[in-house]
Amino acid sequence: MRIGVISDTHGLLRPEAEQHLTGVAHIIHAGDIGRPEIITALGRIAPVTAIRGNVDTADWAARYPATITFELGGRSIHVVHDVHDLALDPVARGIDIVISGHSHQPGIATVDGVLYLNPGSAGPRRFSLPITLAIMELDENGMRPVIHELISG
Repeated sequence: MRIGVISDTHGLLRPEAEQHLTGVAHIIHAGDIGRPEIITALGRIAPVTAIRGNVDTADWAARYPATITFELGGRSIHVVHDVHDLALDPVARGIDIVISGHSHQPGIATVDGVLYLNPGSAGPRRFSLPITLAIMELDENGMRPVIHELISG
């Protein structure tokens, strides 16, 4: 199963992001959506699971939870906008993957058997940080996330 992971769009869904997400079975948005139209557009590509981030304060954002834990591709996934706000023990809860955003810095790490994935920011450039998203392959052989830079420089 191919899953697209995106965060911090801040109201901007780049054509490059849509191209990278084409063909995924599911999309996870880790917050700071920016505008409801972002989720609508992503939903034309694949089913979307989304949470709200710290900039998602308008009335439309109330329909999105601050965090969510769900099953996808045989794995337990917990999504939180800022990993520093993680209010549970993923190991004790049997969570396989923790997805976060907020920092705009892409990262992949495994700690105590839990995969931590931050796809970075796919929205407006912040400082000199890259514009990125992640594609994650889930199958019986494991979890393989790859960060994709959308715009170089």
